[in-house]
Amino acid sequence: MMKKTYSTSLQKLALGVGVILLITRSVQAAEAPEIPQVDAKAYVLMDYNSGKILAEGNPDTRLDPASLTKIMSSYVIGQAIKAGKIKPDDLVTVGKDAWATGNPVLRGSSLMFIKPGDQVPVLELNKGIVIQSGNDASIALADFVAGSQDSFVGVMNNYAKSLGLQNTNFLTVHGLDAEGQYSTARDMALLSQALIRDVPDEYALHKEKEFTFNKIRQINRNRLLWSTNLNVDGIKTGYTSGAGHNLVASATEGPMRLISVVLGAPSDRVRFSESEKLLTWGFRFYETAIPIKADKAFVTQKVWFGDVGEVPLGVAKDAAVTIPKGQMKNLKASYQLNQPTLEAPLAKNQVVGTVNFLLDGKTIEQHPLVVMQEVKQGNFLSRMWDFVMMKLSQWFGGIFG
Repeated sequence: MMKKTYSTSLQKLALGVGVILLITRSVQAAEAPEIPQVDAKAYVLMDYNSGKILAEGNPDTRLDPASLTKIMSSYVIGQAIKAGKIKPDDLVTVGKDAWATGNPVLRGSSLMFIKPGDQVPVLELNKGIVIQSGNDASIALADFVAGSQDSFVGVMNNYAKSLGLQNTNFLTVHGLDAEGQYSTARDMALLSQALIRDVPDEYALHKEKEFTFNKIRQINRNRLLWSTNLNVDGIKTGYTSGAGHNLVASATEGPMRLISVVLGAPSDRVRFSESEKLLTWGFRFYETAIPIKADKAFVTQKVWFGDVGEVPLGVAKDAAVTIPKGQMKNLKASYQLNQPTLEAPLAKNQVVGTVNFLLDGKTIEQHPLVVMQEVKQGNFLSRMWDFVMMKLSQWFGGIFG
């Protein structure tokens, strides 16, 4: 690779290329803080914007997700609404398979209390899934969206593959115990990140604290929504005898968002206390900035044989970086090109190199460096001129470049 000598403090870079850095409370932390002990079979704490894992324990151990399965159900439903395949006010006729009295699998589980023949709007069933964790609502809406539970599960697993969930396999639409159904703390964090990013309208339901259907009022089981210490706006609890007590939570502090996953906690109380511990620790010791935004050039580079002489290079999506709090002033950036020179034609968003973020001389994050605008080949005369100038530049050390 051709490494460019472009490395500077990002605070100085902000003046040069219009990047606005987020610099929050100054807490010196030369090294990453000690990770708290978590009483659970597995856990993960992830920054939403950067995707950086801040804390983990058995992150890739396959465990029973229980009702965390409904996070994927919610994602599928949100995508169907976003694509216009279903509408929130569509009426769903409830089938017998969604009736707890007639379906032994549902007896004694979390329910919305619907019955065969009921016509219920999609939005009401969706709230029943998200807020009440209604297993009956999950079946009714799965039947409506995909024609059957099995077909809906197929869609769930297809999304799992497309999102890169390498250790996840769904067998049910609701999450009740099923041998061979599993996920991991890491995969649940990635799924939750996708839910927030891809279907924000769907995610907004997860912060609602209660829902009433047929005069039956039920409270959201995620008690962290009432926390006075954290600004929690989701996501989902889960419990079965096989899974233990699970919780995925997400909270914000200013522009920073964290996602915590706690799987297999020994009690209902512990899953909440351990999740709160993780989130509080993350906000206390870390900060996230977006030093390079997708709509701002990081650097302008000479391009040969094109209809223009220079091209702006940057990132295709905002480049977020999460580091120990107080270290933002030490963050630097450099870039490398994949080839010694850029030559037309170049497509918009074509990857031509790498942006490296460095802290204390060590690379901590890398993002693809892309072409921000298309560059077509120049005419014959301009290409011939560039050929001559490029050769002269090579011979005389770049003074003609």
